[in-house]
Amino acid sequence: MQYRSLDHFLSEGQAALAKGPIALILVEDDVEIDTTVRHHQQYRFSQVIVLMPPSFELARDVAGTVIRIDYDPDRDLALETAVNRMIDAAPGQWLYFCYNAEYLFYPFCETRSIGEMLGFHTEERRDAMLTYVVDLYAEDLDRYPNAVSLDQAHMDRSGYYALARPGDTIEAPPKDRQLDFYGGLRWRFEEHVPASRRRIDRISLFKAKPGLRLQTNFTFNDEEYNTYACPWHHNLTAAVCSFRTAKALKRNPGSTFDIHTFKWHNSAPFEWHSRQLLDLGLMEPGQWF
Repeated sequence: MQYRSLDHFLSEGQAALAKGPIALILVEDDVEIDTTVRHHQQYRFSQVIVLMPPSFELARDVAGTVIRIDYDPDRDLALETAVNRMIDAAPGQWLYFCYNAEYLFYPFCETRSIGEMLGFHTEERRDAMLTYVVDLYAEDLDRYPNAVSLDQAHMDRSGYYALARPGDTIEAPPKDRQLDFYGGLRWRFEEHVPASRRRIDRISLFKAKPGLRLQTNFTFNDEEYNTYACPWHHNLTAAVCSFRTAKALKRNPGSTFDIHTFKWHNSAPFEWHSRQLLDLGLMEPGQWF
């Protein structure tokens, strides 16, 4: 089903939001759109909604199984606007958001559906889940100048760290159970990345409720949604494995000529399996086994 705008969808197709979890994919360019959709479909989301420019095409097998909304990704606050309008339209439903060429992984995702995982998370009285954006990049930038290759995808196996998240005022203590996470390409090539965009934490999975708002730094206006765990034990976390930063660094004229390879001594081939991310500590199974 295709809609000519977000307004059109919310007026004519809102019934599709009656059951979750729902995946929202914002398409910024024409790179790996179909593989992004197929990857998330295999987790059995109730709906996969793709917001993309009308000039882009979907493969036939994908186009017939998703909700497509014509949408301009270059507008101001494109992602925040779309997510917040979906929050208003689907209170009580679990939502997930990402960009094209980004791939969600959660503990044991090869054998368990997204619904099973979120069901357990809900039983632990959690309404949001922290995800780490793990940068992926092609091994050979001469062969893959846009830095994207599924077959030759690499990732950093170390170099990740966290800092206490400051309070809202100078006198306030650090925020409870909130950390700012760093690493990957944004850390190694930080001279090309604005300071406000260097964090790799994102609340990609959350339960919609009235008044909830996604902010420009990928956090929410409800502070509990931004925590990595509940007060009494560790909770599940997940990872969004993403080519987005690598694409941007190679597309940007200010950085592309300074970067001849993303590989370093701590690069490792990406195995496209949750076990690798668990072993590296890039997501947490919590009490779920």
